[in-house]
Amino acid sequence: MKTKFGLTLLSILLSVMMQAQTPSATTVMNEAYAKAKKEKKNVFLMFHASWCGWCHRMDTSMNDASCKKFFDDNYVITHLTVDESPDKKDLENEGADEMRNKYGGKDQGIPYWLVFDAEGKLLADSRMKQVGTQTLSGDNTGCPAAENEVLYFLSVLRKTSNMTREQLEVVKTRFRKNAM
Repeated sequence: MKTKFGLTLLSILLSVMMQAQTPSATTVMNEAYAKAKKEKKNVFLMFHASWCGWCHRMDTSMNDASCKKFFDDNYVITHLTVDESPDKKDLENEGADEMRNKYGGKDQGIPYWLVFDAEGKLLADSRMKQVGTQTLSGDNTGCPAAENEVLYFLSVLRKTSNMTREQLEVVKTRFRKNAM
């Protein structure tokens, strides 16, 4: 009887531990692509960390009542956690750092964001480019705040969403508040 109880307890404990594990980058992205395909949207992926103030500003800006609907109508927004402190490594998504590096985010800081279509094709990244330069070049805009960063962000939104000129102006106004 004790053995049966012990095995049952162990089984429950393992089940709870497995559910509590942070999903891998592959799992997160596959779910986002499936949802984007179903909803006919693109995927907006942000690499972030719990301690990152600019990451929180980016989320706050995108979720601001003035423009949240614009983002939600056009993107499946998802996050991958990277660069956590040693005591919070369990929050990181396995494979997230490798994915960030693959798409030009190595040594770029966070937030670092990417936009994909529903098939997983990269459409844009947070690296501000000069006209005629390579896709994975430029400086990370992170959470856009400065005028040139916000203008670059708007160019990405224009290219990867159906936001109107008026909606883009609202987004611009909201993100410029990050510089204050």
